[in-house]
Amino acid sequence: MKPVLLLSVLAFLLTQPAQAAPSDDISMYAVSLVGSPYRLGGSSPDTGLDCSGFVDHVFRQITGINLPRDSWAISEATQPLDQSDLQPGDLVFFNTLNHAFSHVGIYLGDDRFVHATSSRTGSVMISRLSDRYWHERFDGARRVAVPEARPSTLASFE
Repeated sequence: MKPVLLLSVLAFLLTQPAQAAPSDDISMYAVSLVGSPYRLGGSSPDTGLDCSGFVDHVFRQITGINLPRDSWAISEATQPLDQSDLQPGDLVFFNTLNHAFSHVGIYLGDDRFVHATSSRTGSVMISRLSDRYWHERFDGARRVAVPEARPSTLASFE
């Protein structure tokens, strides 16, 4: 990915209004993995990630939640929502292999999502939902139920 585009996406994310944590952390960490290699069945940024491995890795690192290791199973384990209700950190699904929910990415806001793809770049990349390819294959949006953060230990001493 070109450094200018990466910087503009990071600048965009930093200027967004505050969202309920950890969606900002999810988005920022996901963007930090842009350029990581693609590997079918992969779950590590060092050795390669596939789409579900990428999503699982991001959520595990930021929230401690382990997601299923296939995009259809992730769709079954998450809460459906309307595309108009998408927020950064939500999941977007696509029909890329002639069956529902065969590809998944993480929504960043402003029509952008980050995902691990074998096509075009063979890496984690940022795409637009409105790109013809993705628009025609959009299968729906889902939200991961993230438990509310516990108050910090410091707060109990105040």
